[in-house]
Amino acid sequence: MAGKRTLISRFPHLRQDVAASLVVFLVALPLCVGVAVASGVPAELGLVTGIVGGIVTGLMRGSSLQVSGPAAGMTVLVFEAVEEFGLPVLGAIVLVTGLLQVTMGMLRLGRYFRAISVSVVEGMLAGIGLVLIAGQLYPALAAKAPGSGLGKITGLPGAALDALGTTKALASLGICAGTVAVLLLWKHAPARLRTVPGPLAAVGLAMLAAFALNLPVRTVEVHGLLGSVQPPPLSAFGELAGLGVLGTVAAFTLIASAESLFSAAAVDRLHSGPRTEYDRELVAQGAGNTVCGLLGALPMTAVIVRSAANVQAGARTKASRVLHGVWLLLFAALLPGALAYIPVPALAGVLIHSGAKLVPVRALAALWRENRGEALILSVTAVSIVAVSMFEGVLIGLALAVVKTAWEASHIKLEVVDKGAGPVEAHLSGNATFLRLPKILDILESLPQDRPVRLDLSGLHHLDHACRTALRNWAARHSAAGTEPVEVRAA
Repeated sequence: MAGKRTLISRFPHLRQDVAASLVVFLVALPLCVGVAVASGVPAELGLVTGIVGGIVTGLMRGSSLQVSGPAAGMTVLVFEAVEEFGLPVLGAIVLVTGLLQVTMGMLRLGRYFRAISVSVVEGMLAGIGLVLIAGQLYPALAAKAPGSGLGKITGLPGAALDALGTTKALASLGICAGTVAVLLLWKHAPARLRTVPGPLAAVGLAMLAAFALNLPVRTVEVHGLLGSVQPPPLSAFGELAGLGVLGTVAAFTLIASAESLFSAAAVDRLHSGPRTEYDRELVAQGAGNTVCGLLGALPMTAVIVRSAANVQAGARTKASRVLHGVWLLLFAALLPGALAYIPVPALAGVLIHSGAKLVPVRALAALWRENRGEALILSVTAVSIVAVSMFEGVLIGLALAVVKTAWEASHIKLEVVDKGAGPVEAHLSGNATFLRLPKILDILESLPQDRPVRLDLSGLHHLDHACRTALRNWAARHSAAGTEPVEVRAA
């Protein structure tokens, strides 16, 4: 009895945390497996990443209630990396990504990720969601998906037509559609049923349907936990010198860090406990990815679905996320054969549902009414990711955000006062940059050539080199017309 009191005094919220950890485990299990299968790697590697996210990252300081693991948002990028460089090199990429994250956290750069345009991040996730949905429709149709994001979308009509004539494709489509339907309708189920997380219920019902009806659908291939864990060989690190691999490392680092820290900000709004320490959280994410890389597993990020489930289930401390990793480890060690009964189309349905949540249709409509520039950045980023690739799409989005910010910062006002006689007075105020130079010169060059001009620059907060040079040249041209030299009041 005394021992029990001591345990309760040391861990006063243990009961709530254990209950929450079981909920998060049940949410995470199908997602870990689904993300791994969609990424083109053994299903067990998704569980390994979930275990590391729970136990390694979960024990570290940063965000107390945020849960980490393999994320749907990284699926497309991981699949492309595995296809292009191979599974051994993936481990090296994830390892270097983790080390970069640890370094950035120690250099206190975590807080600066909050400065990334929200529209770019949302556009990135929307693009990932579109490619993810398109890619998962192929296993739903028992077909092989093309390699590129654009190819996945343009190839769908043909794949759908081919599927109409085969029993296997129709069975797969039925399982996938049923899984999505359960996920959509689960919130309307009786309260007792909703104690089982929607993804687990959907996959469980799909398993029962496939078994009971003896449907000819593909199931998850099981390799065994130890057989799937393959640390990257030394030769894989030699590939890091390639430009393509370095670009993938940069994309992994940017996307995993941004998604984790944006998720942390969202989780902070869900509870009243300790706030996230962003630099420490980036170190924790980096440590987790370093271990995942050493094990040859998938990259990890903080995942808002699991984190929200953790908070809503009543978690109070980081013990809940650590315990969820323990439950994943026990499942992977004791019941790995259960994975072989999971229909792949059911996992596709789970990921299609997750991908749809990444596409902010309603938010985009509201954003278009409020700020069309930000809505344009979001849309262009998403379309670029689908049409080109993940890394290039994010770079395009960031470039657009920088240009938009520079344009909005270049507020310039040119007021001309002409009293009909005497000098024409021109007053410039605001920020004079090359972006507004055409507007400035158009007005100045329209001033009467036979009148003296007084140019007042004292109201400028900033005058860049291009504008200064252009104004000097304009003043020389105007003065050369035979009028009095332009009188300039310096900024």
